[in-house]
Amino acid sequence: MIFVSGTKRSGTSMWMQALIAAGYPSIGSPYSSHWEDSIKPANPRGFHESILRQGVFYATNPHPQTGEWFHPNKVRSHVVKVFIPGLIRSDFGYITKLVATMRHWRHYGPSIRRLYAMEDRWLRAQPDFEIRQRQARRSRSSLPAHVDWFLENFELLQDIATRQYPVNLTTYDAVIRDPEATLSTALAWLGGGDLTAAVRTIEPELQTKIAPDHDLSIEASHAEVFDELYETIDRGSPLGRSFLLRLNEVHGELAELYGSLSPERYREQEIDVPL
Repeated sequence: MIFVSGTKRSGTSMWMQALIAAGYPSIGSPYSSHWEDSIKPANPRGFHESILRQGVFYATNPHPQTGEWFHPNKVRSHVVKVFIPGLIRSDFGYITKLVATMRHWRHYGPSIRRLYAMEDRWLRAQPDFEIRQRQARRSRSSLPAHVDWFLENFELLQDIATRQYPVNLTTYDAVIRDPEATLSTALAWLGGGDLTAAVRTIEPELQTKIAPDHDLSIEASHAEVFDELYETIDRGSPLGRSFLLRLNEVHGELAELYGSLSPERYREQEIDVPL
């Protein structure tokens, strides 16, 4: 499978739309559950998700309800959206290539809050509001948004360094800034596709303009590292060993501050292979 991954609100839906238009078969549907009624404005062209967003592993493949099983040899060219935690738990044999995307950390928080606000407005209008709200909140992190952003992207880099599958990693802003160049590079790397059709799916006017977070309770040294990480990926530059050591330090410092809130999110391994 060609995995499309990143944090939520990082451009994964945008990449799915582009790759589907380019001619790649896909797994998932534009809208699941109540999403078309509740959060469609967040992605007017659809989210293109499936149960596999949680990962391609024993709990999702075979499908727990239908029993449908994806044979790895039959889905090598299929694109599938799998968020970072799901990517990490996915069976290595299913990862043909990874198209990964990163959103700026100062935009991630406002964007995810906007999505949740849309969903909450819809939930309040439902007769079983309290039950639905409890279910929704169980899927939402209790950590500050910028901490979630760093932890998930750290885990993404860690997984790439550890398992060393082929990856095309870029940023949301790079696609919006120059869709033809960004998509041309990705499609050539994937093996081809209809570039013109893919570029047509990138409509900057559909990208919601959200004021970035600035007034945050965050160490200045951490903000500096977050900025450098994003800017390095945005430029397409390699992550050198000295910077990886700094990422490891920040990861440890955040574990000290927030580890008790979500202990399963922290692992002792460090990124030790230059990317």
